[in-house]
Order: sequence, then structure tokens, then C-alpha cells
Amino acid sequence: MPPVRILPEVLANKIAAGEVVERPASVVKELLENALDAQSSRITVEIENGGKSLIRVADDGVGMSPDDAMLSIERYATSKIAEDKDLFGIKTLGFRGEALPSIASVSRFTLVSRAKSAEEGIQIDIAGGKIRNVTGIGAPTGTMVTVRQLFFNTPGRRKFLKTTATEAAHVADTLTTTALAWPGVHFRLFHNRRTIKDWVASEDPFQRIGDVLGREVRRHLRPLKSSEGSLSLEGWVASPSVSRKTLRSVYVYVNGRFVRDRTVLNAVQKGYRDRLMKGQFPVAVLFLQIPPEEVDVNVHPTKHEVRFTDQRHVHEAVLKAVERALKKAPSPCGYQQGEVPRSLEKTTSLSETHAAFGRRHGSKGGQHERIPTRSMASPVDTAGEDASASATRPLNSAAGPAAAGMQEDLWHPDKFEDLRVIGQFQNAYILCESRDGLVIIDQHAAHERVVYEELKQAAADSPPASQRLLVPETVELSYKGAELLQRLIPEFADAGFDISSFGGNTFVIRAVPAMLAGKAVRTIIVDVIDQLLEVDGGLNLPELVDESLRRMACHHAVRANQRLACEEAKALLRQLDRCENPDHCPHGRPTWRLWDKIFLEKSFKRIT
Repeated sequence: MPPVRILPEVLANKIAAGEVVERPASVVKELLENALDAQSSRITVEIENGGKSLIRVADDGVGMSPDDAMLSIERYATSKIAEDKDLFGIKTLGFRGEALPSIASVSRFTLVSRAKSAEEGIQIDIAGGKIRNVTGIGAPTGTMVTVRQLFFNTPGRRKFLKTTATEAAHVADTLTTTALAWPGVHFRLFHNRRTIKDWVASEDPFQRIGDVLGREVRRHLRPLKSSEGSLSLEGWVASPSVSRKTLRSVYVYVNGRFVRDRTVLNAVQKGYRDRLMKGQFPVAVLFLQIPPEEVDVNVHPTKHEVRFTDQRHVHEAVLKAVERALKKAPSPCGYQQGEVPRSLEKTTSLSETHAAFGRRHGSKGGQHERIPTRSMASPVDTAGEDASASATRPLNSAAGPAAAGMQEDLWHPDKFEDLRVIGQFQNAYILCESRDGLVIIDQHAAHERVVYEELKQAAADSPPASQRLLVPETVELSYKGAELLQRLIPEFADAGFDISSFGGNTFVIRAVPAMLAGKAVRTIIVDVIDQLLEVDGGLNLPELVDESLRRMACHHAVRANQRLACEEAKALLRQLDRCENPDHCPHGRPTWRLWDKIFLEKSFKRIT
């Protein structure tokens, strides 16, 4: 075995660079953080060839004296921590003291800086970690770092860089995540001397969010504000009608630092549960403020990961805040809860929840209202109804300022039961007329929502509404399925089931929730357990119970291709009015859509 030896400083810096500098965007991130810590109000980023040929970051911050500039390129040199206790109270973005020497060790590096009190600046030229030149230079207050030929002396690292377009996109993403958190700073990005981004400073954070994420997303955002103990949370969450295929559009900031924290991301996803379909992810911008001693930002060299001292508290606080924001905040079209604009240029959805609207008009939850048992084969018949009396009547509401960036209140529609049922399409969709257009309701999704919420309510009641079976049923499961059901028996009992072990992998069912009476109970239990086995490893017990209720609701709900009589359709609408979240089924699919009058008339060229 070779003898132990101390690594040369240049080689040690290259190893450190492997932790800090992964690609051009990593360089940009470190330099942006330094610029922001230097109290900059304007930051310009220039790149060429995706950052592989050139990266230049210039700021108008406080700058550095010649002595500080020389120290800044030494490893472990920093102005942000001095003793052990400082590590547990980090209040700056950068602090490790490794970024500049690491970057300089794998590039042709130039640092120009001048402090406000200095008559001239200093320029330091470094190639591959070795200082080539130090000279005084005329320069404006602030700092400019130029990085050329990144990884020129580590070809093994350079070959792993992607195409110019890909690397440029990563740089743009880095600037995006930074700009969202610093609206008071003017950011500019140039690629191959062409302006890519130019976000002027603004005192309104919502204005910056609109500039960065786009106006289309901004009008769907709902404000969020919460305080739980030492944790305060502000930000915006987008309507479920705006979704993405990944979690990349959830921007989380802890004390101003952008992080990819699993605890917070998981809480945001759960806050959207029931509102987004599987495979869809929300758009959100969240700013968490927490005492520095309650969060460790020194988990990883890139500082993208943090560790909270009380992760459960953070998770619950974020989850509750997201759920509250989605329930009470403006609708996807920028209107307050329960509102639908008089004219839309394309198909849109109702507001996200009618719970408060129902309370305003006296709609209250109650016992399960069964859909009338009139012949399912009979057509929906609206003959003899007074169309003018049945049509939706808008209720005027006092207009007032909405949340930042939102439009003023316009008007509220009446309840679902006030819609005029005019027919059924393909035995799957209920067609309703309102004053503003044609409302199309997915009967299965709507009834699934109704049943799910009533099963949840039954589980909360004591004792739950239950129906004894005349002849108990037995069900046999796999070993793993039996183990899971055994664990869930007490929770199933809370929902109205009477299930007990019958030996081995067999169970006997003696009672079911009243609303499931007459259903194929054995099939329901087998299907629910089989589907839960697919997600058991990723869910805790309350989540498993909730998922069970979703599956049961799906089994009980009326199906597509099932003809409904007029009274049956009306009963379903009345049930929707009692739901907390009537606009989505438990799996996140929308329950209805509106084709407004303007859209229809434009479609038929009656107006232009």
C-alpha cells in the first residue's frame, strides 16, 4: 500500500470543485449567492456556449478591498462565519469559503473588485488554481467574476457536460429560482450576447412572480400566509387547473435560500390531494422563515438540502397552509371562491370549492341522500319545467380589492341544485343550463366525491351508520393482503365495517357502512386491499385509511353508461352542494366544466 501523504493544494481544490462545481449552472449559483450577500441591487450574468466557454457575473455590491479579494480565493476563507456557534445560525446564502478557489482551480478565472471606499480596484488572474497576475485596476464599486473554459484542465469532467442548449437552460433555471426570492434586485441574463432574461427590480413580490413564471400562471395563483409557532410561511399556490408533469415548478425557500426539501415538497403534494390526478404536480412558490438554529443548511456542499430539527412540525404547518389556501382563495380564473366570470373565451372549470358558498346560502351537510330509485332506464325529462325559474340567477356581491395580483370580486353563482337539468350525454354526463352557459357534469366523478366525503363523515361519527348483513360474507386474501387488512380492521370499524379474522388468511364480514348495503362487499374489500398493496410502503396508517375510502367511493358511485332520470340527476346536484370540495373527485379529476355563452356563440360564428 502506498504511503500516506498530504495532497497538493491544487489537487485538493480540484477535489473540492467536484463537490461544488458540477456544471456551469453551479458556478452561476455560487456567484449569484456571493453577489446577493454583498447587498447588490443589480446583477448581470453573461454566458457563452451554455457557460462552457464563458461565465461572467457582475454586481454593484459592496465590493472587496485588495486584502479581502486575495483572501477570498484561499480555501476556507470566508467573512460569514468565525466560530462554532456561527454554524448553527447561518443568515447568509454562502458561507463555506470554498466556492471561489474551487471554481478557480478548474477554469481560467478573473476576479475584479472594488470597495466603495477604495480609490481603485484589484484584478486577480488565475489559471487552473495558480495565480498568474495581480494588479490594480480602475473599476466601478462591486465585483465581477469571469470564468473561461470551465474544466479545461479536467477533461474527464468536461466530457460529461451536456449540449449548449441544455447547459444554458440549467443556467436560466438557476437564475429563475434566485430571482423569485429577490424581487428587489434587477437580474439580467445574456447568452451569446443575446438578452435571455431581464427582470427589473420591484417592491411587489407578486410582480416578480408574474414576470418569472408568466402572466398565465400568475392569474391562477392564490395567496398563502400562515404562522405555526416559530415557523412563518408565505407564498402562493396555483389552482389545480395549472399543473405540471414534475415537481420542478414547486419553488421552496427557507430563510431566502432555494432548497429541494422532501419534507416540504411532500406536504405541498398532500395539500393538493383530491385536486390533482396521479402523475400531475402543482405550481407553488413558498417562503419559509424559521430561526436559523432550527434548520441545518450545512448538509450538502451545494446547499440545496437542509435539515429541520422538527420535520413533523414543518410538514404539518405547510400541509395545513396549502389546504387552507386552496379552500378559501380565488378561483383559477382569478375570481373569489364560488365565482364564475360572465364570459370566458374557452372551456374552464368552476371555482375550487363551494363549501363557504354553501354555508352562506344555508346548505348544510346531513345524512346520505340516496339517488331516487325511479327507473334507471327512463330518460331525463324536463318537460313542463319553467326554464326561466330554473335558470341560474346571479347574486350580486360587493366588489372589493382581492388578494395581491387578483381581480376584484364580480358575482356569485347559485348552488348546483339551481342549475336546470336539460339532458344526459352518452349516459355519462349530466347537461345543465345556467344563465351563463352550458354546465357539463361527470356523473361518476361527482357521485364519487359525494360518497367519499360521506364515508369520511361516517368514519368521524360515533357510532357510524352501519348495516348488518343477513348472511355474513367471507373473503380470502394473500398473506400480505391479510396482514394489511388485519392492521386496518379498527379503522374499517370506524367507517361502519364489522370485519374479523376467520383463521389463516380468511376474514368474515358481518356489517358494512349503510351506503354500501347491497353492494358486492367481497369484491370491494379484495379490490381495495389489492390496490393498497401497491402503495402500502409509501403511506402511513391514516393515509391508508383515506385511500381505502377513495377506493370504496369509486366502487359505490354511479357509473358512466348508466342512465339517470331527471330526479336522480337533481338529487346528485343537491348532494354536491353539501360537499367540501365538489369540483374534483377523490382522485383529482374535475367533476364539471362550463361552456359559457360567449364561447358557444363564437364557436358557431354568431359573434366574432
